[in-house]
Amino acid sequence: MTVKVNLKALSDALGLSRTTVSRALNGYDDVSEATRERVAKAAREMGYVADPTARRLATGRADMIGIVYPFGAGDLGDPRFGEVVAGITERLAERNLDFIIASARPNAELDTYRRIVDGKLVDGLIVARTRVDDPRLAYLQASAFPYVAYGRTQAAGPYAWFDFDNEAGARDAARRLIGFGHRRIAMISAPLGLNFAAQRRAGYLSALREAGIEADPALLVECAFTHDGGQQAARALLARAEPPTALLVDNNIAGGGAFRALVDSGLRLGADMSLIVYDGVPPDIAHPYRVTAVVQPTGHASGRALAELMLRLLDDGVCDHRLEAPVIEAGDTDGPLRG
Repeated sequence: MTVKVNLKALSDALGLSRTTVSRALNGYDDVSEATRERVAKAAREMGYVADPTARRLATGRADMIGIVYPFGAGDLGDPRFGEVVAGITERLAERNLDFIIASARPNAELDTYRRIVDGKLVDGLIVARTRVDDPRLAYLQASAFPYVAYGRTQAAGPYAWFDFDNEAGARDAARRLIGFGHRRIAMISAPLGLNFAAQRRAGYLSALREAGIEADPALLVECAFTHDGGQQAARALLARAEPPTALLVDNNIAGGGAFRALVDSGLRLGADMSLIVYDGVPPDIAHPYRVTAVVQPTGHASGRALAELMLRLLDDGVCDHRLEAPVIEAGDTDGPLRG
């Protein structure tokens, strides 16, 4: 059994100062390559384990990336977020970096950001659920702290971001429903202060405009980013004197609730009512239906892309970005308007 040793034992065995050994282990170029290789070989053979506090003081790095997430009661049930976290974690682990999630009270995230940045607890932050006007990004930019935005925003100046073409996805979904003959097409949106929700609403409206259809404000519903919010919004739409014949939901969390409301009302999806949901509805909830969806790259792939953008920012100082295109995946919940 190998006995793990500390920096003092390693430097004593090598006959080098602790400062030299530390700088060799951390790759400083003021230590010769031969010495760095000799130290690395001895560290492996002796089972050297770095003191994380000492390493942090020596390098100025935490070797950790974080995300501050405003958890609501239903967020742990979002499978896509779990996939994104898995992708980020996997890619960062390839560079021996850890990934942490800091839970924050909704609407009080900036306090958490300040504690993390002031304490230098991480080397960079991924900012989720970007807003049209986002004070978190403004704070990080003013602090010159590395970050990657998971979604675009109206931030001034260059910044690293990963996003989907939200307008195109909603526009294609609305065009599909219009092509089936629908004219009373409702849309359930997440809070429109979120950038993706505003972009998806804009895409839906542009499809209506190009088809010469006047948008009915009564069919545009903004609801909480929850299953219950989607369920209540769909029920309200069905209760109208002139209910819609088709429904587009801009997120899978509310989409699951809207799906349940439509099914519970006795409507036959794809016949009496058409439904398209961004990111779809999980098969165990949707059974026996397969919900027509606006599909984006998997959460796992998105997570790896976010991590890659962060690594490029930290390594080279490059504020890069990626925009992914969604596609429509046909199911059996939408179809021609029935007379």
